[in-house]
Amino acid sequence: MADVDPIQTASTPIPARKPISRERLALLFMVMLVTAAGNTAMQSVMPSIGTELGVEDFWISLAYTWSALLWVICAPMWARRSDRRGRKAMMAVGLIGFIASMSLCGLMLWFGLNGFLPAIVTLILFALSRSLYGGFGSAAPPAVQAYVASRTPRAERTQAMALIASSFGLGTVIGPALAPMLIFEQTGLVGPFFAFALIAVVVLIALRIQLPDDTPTFAARGEVMAAPFSAGSNPRFRSATDDGDEDKLYEESPVAASDLPEIPDLSWRDQRLRPWLVAGLLGGHAQAAMLGIIGFFILDRLGLRADPGAGTGPIGLVLMSGAIATLLAQWGLIPMLKLGPRASTMWGVALAALGTVTFAVSHDLHSIAVGFAIASLGFGLYRPGFTAGTSLAVTRIEQGQVSGIVASVNGAAYIVAPAVGVWLYGHHPVIGFSTICLLCLAVFLLAWKRLDSDESLVQERR
Repeated sequence: MADVDPIQTASTPIPARKPISRERLALLFMVMLVTAAGNTAMQSVMPSIGTELGVEDFWISLAYTWSALLWVICAPMWARRSDRRGRKAMMAVGLIGFIASMSLCGLMLWFGLNGFLPAIVTLILFALSRSLYGGFGSAAPPAVQAYVASRTPRAERTQAMALIASSFGLGTVIGPALAPMLIFEQTGLVGPFFAFALIAVVVLIALRIQLPDDTPTFAARGEVMAAPFSAGSNPRFRSATDDGDEDKLYEESPVAASDLPEIPDLSWRDQRLRPWLVAGLLGGHAQAAMLGIIGFFILDRLGLRADPGAGTGPIGLVLMSGAIATLLAQWGLIPMLKLGPRASTMWGVALAALGTVTFAVSHDLHSIAVGFAIASLGFGLYRPGFTAGTSLAVTRIEQGQVSGIVASVNGAAYIVAPAVGVWLYGHHPVIGFSTICLLCLAVFLLAWKRLDSDESLVQERR
């Protein structure tokens, strides 16, 4: 609903789409960046924390499962709510969930590391605290994605999604880089948890002050109200849907939000979305398994199991190299080569498989970092390709819901993939890395055979 200006008439010109201002874009960027930085900082210290607690690698990875499951369940709900309550409100909910989760996770782990709680109790409380991020933190990414998608022309959607995705990429550079410096004497290994919770508080205050309220307050009228989403709608409706100024919907002629026409539900089984969602699930599981394995792999290959505290630096360095490669893909290769969704998805997973093989056969920090960077470059191409493909597969009016589905698919990959990846790696590294490569191959074949061509995706969806 937030994507239609329903007041258009034959005598009313369709307003030009206003670009998102730099101030608003910076805020959206920071909302995504701070959560990404906090999460990757956590990933860089959790293998060392698990080793300090004496907990097996598999159980550390499994602790994320409940949070990921909640993300899958809640993300579509928050996305639908953002259509009616506004994107800003849902971004705030997401940040509050992140702040609460990081603070409580850090506190529970601090109790465990200092001997106040048994290891198993610490891990359970950590998992419960982490679930706040899955349940409430999942509100922010769909709101940011829908905000950008509804204000971006179709031909520029891949580049716009790549820019938003790059905020995650930049966060994954900042998080591992800062994590070793945030390990203080008073807090120990959990220092990054508290530090990023405080940073998120600052971003939340800025969001509240700087981003205008956007609660929908304008109801459709006339012919658009009678048949607002039908294929036979008049040209004025289609033009308003694809080229109108969404800000009109939020800022003019207040009417009760309850009077807004109903937005039709978008199903996961929708034929337009199904191939893209399968590609997202398979590729997402490959990437999640890789991220689950990496910290433990570095501790093993560099012989740091006996001194887990020394592992935070190398793990952070490797994660940072991967994040820089991701930024290169999203800030450099996609805009420079003008890659469409299908091309980004297909060639991204091919490059990710190559990087995985390089990573798997490495035995020193330099080659490990290079292999992970190549894999991350590939996933950096794949992720915005999949996101833009799902966005372009549906109409502008469905962007809020499709963003929730995308966020849910992304979360689904983290329910079992990290734990299963670590479990397979624990049996033998070749099994774990071969599984990742097979998932990448499956996405490549699916993209080749089933995904819509880039030319057809940029055509108007009626």
